[in-house]
Amino acid sequence: MDIQAEKLNLIRWLTNVSDPSIIKQFIALRQQQQADWWDEIDTEEKAEIEEGLAQADRGDVLSHEEVMIKYQRWRSK
Repeated sequence: MDIQAEKLNLIRWLTNVSDPSIIKQFIALRQQQQADWWDEIDTEEKAEIEEGLAQADRGDVLSHEEVMIKYQRWRSK
């Protein structure tokens, strides 16, 4: 089986499909195949993100200006 030829045949066929339900099935299949970045990160990263969201929910945030002053040493000159 020549996978490249099969892909081209599918593309040709798909360009002629007029049934919206078939298109929806292809979209659903594509979405199933795409990995969710959340599932790809480790537990520590998830915990840090969740803590950041909790801080934001509590209003424990800094303005852009405050962050730029606080971390001024990392700004490019």
